Formats: sequence, structure tokens, C-alpha cells
Amino acid sequence: MENLLRLVDHEEFFSRRCIWVNGPVIVGAGPSGLATAACLREQGVPFMLLEREDCIASLWQKRTYDRLKLHLPKQFCQLPKLPFPADFPEYPSKKQFIQYLESYATKFEINPRFNECVQFARYDETSGLWRVKTKTSASAEFEYICRWLVVATGENAECVVPEIDGLADFKGDVIHAADYKSGEKFRGKKVLVVGCGNSGMELSLDLCNYNASPSMVVRSSVHVLPREICGKSTFELAVMLMKWLPLWLVDKLLLILAWLVLGNIAKYGLKRPAEGPLQLKNSKGKTPVLDIGALEKIRSGDIKVVPGIKKLNGFSVELVNGEEHDVDAVVLATGYRSNVPCWLQEGEFFSKNGFPKSPFPNGWKGNSGLYAVGFTRRGLSGASSDAIRIAQDIGHVWKQDTKQKKKTTTACHRRCISQF
Repeated sequence: MENLLRLVDHEEFFSRRCIWVNGPVIVGAGPSGLATAACLREQGVPFMLLEREDCIASLWQKRTYDRLKLHLPKQFCQLPKLPFPADFPEYPSKKQFIQYLESYATKFEINPRFNECVQFARYDETSGLWRVKTKTSASAEFEYICRWLVVATGENAECVVPEIDGLADFKGDVIHAADYKSGEKFRGKKVLVVGCGNSGMELSLDLCNYNASPSMVVRSSVHVLPREICGKSTFELAVMLMKWLPLWLVDKLLLILAWLVLGNIAKYGLKRPAEGPLQLKNSKGKTPVLDIGALEKIRSGDIKVVPGIKKLNGFSVELVNGEEHDVDAVVLATGYRSNVPCWLQEGEFFSKNGFPKSPFPNGWKGNSGLYAVGFTRRGLSGASSDAIRIAQDIGHVWKQDTKQKKKTTTACHRRCISQF
């Protein structure tokens, strides 16, 4: 390692803004970054965790709505080495999940450097080290030098805002789901919800509960499944079935059960894709909607399902089927995307969409000490799996290096004694 350090420019390295990290740099202090840090801690490997916001799990703390709960049972959402408290419900609330993450950080002594946004990260071929440049909220700049870089910024780093004709000139309120907290401010208003995923469905339901009148834009097909079937989690049921049956058959069974529980949802404007829900999740990363009450509101007409938008005009929307509706506000439940291409100067491991090129389960490790965690499109369980593998991989090399250093130090010490 000493030889590697000599290859780094001495004047820059020893300046105030240049910091050597004796272990990996982890970018992102969400659940993925925390899980990796905890697993590294268990391996005895030091690390530096960088976070652009002023708190851990900023997506959960700052960009989620109040009524949000985990969509899957808690046993499928816990991070490595620490289960959820026994008194937590099967589907913990947003507040409970944040409490869990904070206790997780405390237990494993994880102390991120907050308010540091990574400007760029690149691999220095000459030194064989990663250089990570950051800028703080106070405009101070730092550069971290490290042997390993773990990308933990995740799938949901930036909001996706679609191009809609007339959106800039719309006279009502326009917000992204990231800024939606509750339907309180929309009481009595006609709200156009753009998007029919889990967020779009839940926001529409929440708006109904606050006596607003939501219209949900459904531009394409969507799988809607009951969250539970006969008192058992649909996801848990699918996991159990996949131990014995091929994926296509599990998809068939899930759709039959969904039809028995929910009925024919196509007559409400919710057409199912040709691919099954699990196959679609694997191939395109599109998560099926787990219904928690929105479908009942759609049946009753409290939530209106409308086709795609042609244009927004003042306080109205023109749809692709020619209909025009009055609208007071627009909520964009249009999802998020990875921001990795904006700062990581690398083109072999990550693709242009900010996801690893290699599909699951091989997308966690790249070349030259580069790793990715939380890009599996398999939620928190996928991130936990990545974190364990990454920590074991780095830990193995770390322990070998540590043993070698001890041998070298011991041999040197013995030579010194004999000469004395």
C-alpha cells in the first residue's frame, strides 16, 4: 500500500482537502449504504460513508408521504445482522422504519459525513486507486483517495418528471410525489395523479380520504395484486411457491388467485400486461401494485381512471381519447431514476441508465475495486444480499493484507533484534 501512495501526487495528497481512506468509500447513506457499512464493520474493515443530505435514509425521511408503510412483511425488509423489533407490526410504518434505520446506524457505529455531494469519482490507472471529489453544503471541496468504491446511491436518487405538453403553463399546483405528504392541502380539489404504480395508487387513495377528487392517469398496462391472499402475504406466497415451481407457473397461479380475490379489473381501465408479474419484474424491473384499498375506491368511482394526457390547458386537461376535465392540481407519481452516470466516470460496469450491466445476481461487483449495492430491483432484500457479498469480498482481501503486514513487521522486528 505504501508503494501505491507514492504514486499519488504528494503535494495534493497532503493538502487539507485530500484525504486517504484506509478502506472503501461508500457513496449514499440510505438502507443500502447502511447495510454495507454494517457488514464491513462486522468484518473489521474501516470505511468512509458519504451522504449528500443531512440525514440517513433521506428518501424515506424527506421524500415520502405520511401514510406510507412497507409494502412487504418486515422479515423481507430487515437489513443484515439486525431484525425488526418484535413489537413492530407486520407492515411497519414510515416512522417505524426510520426508527429502525437510526437504531441500525447506532448499533453498528455508522457515522456518515453528511452534506457532502460527490462531484465525480474516477479510477486512477497510474496509482491503482479511486479518487472521489466532493463538495459540501458550505462549498468546501474534498478529495478522497481509496482502494475500493461502493456505489450505494440506489435506484431512486432523482425524480423523474415526464414531458407533458402544457405542463409549464398549467395554472394549478404541480408537485412530484416526492413532495407530497398528505391530501390535507387538496381537500375539495380535483387532482390529476399521473402514474399508476404503488405510489400513484396510494396517493389517489390518500386523496380520497381527504375528500379530494383524484383522477389517475393509466397510460399502459399494470399488474394489480392483493397485498394478502387468505391472510398470507402475496409476496411471501410467491417466494414459497418459487421454491418448488417454475416462475411462469407461479405467475399463472398468482393471476388466478388475484382474479378470484379482485375480480376482473380490466373493466375499470386496468389492463394486465402480457408478461406475468414476476417475469415482468425480472425482465424490466416493473413492480406489481399491491392493493391496499385503492381498487375499492376505483370500483365506487371515487378514484377515476383516465387514459394518457394529450395536453394541459390552464386549469384543465385534454386526454388522448378527446375528453377534457377540469383540474386544480397535478401530482406526478412518475417514479425515480439512478443518478450514477452524473458523477461516476466509468463505462464498463454501469450502463447509461445508471444500473449495472450484468443482471442479478452478478451486478454487485465490477473491476478495479468497484462495487454496487441496491441496484437489483429486488428491494431491501436484494440490497442486503449485495451488502453481505461486498463486505465478504473486501473483507477477504483486507484480512489477507493485514496478515501479510503483520508477517512483514514481525520479520523486520526479528532482523532488528538479531542485528542488535
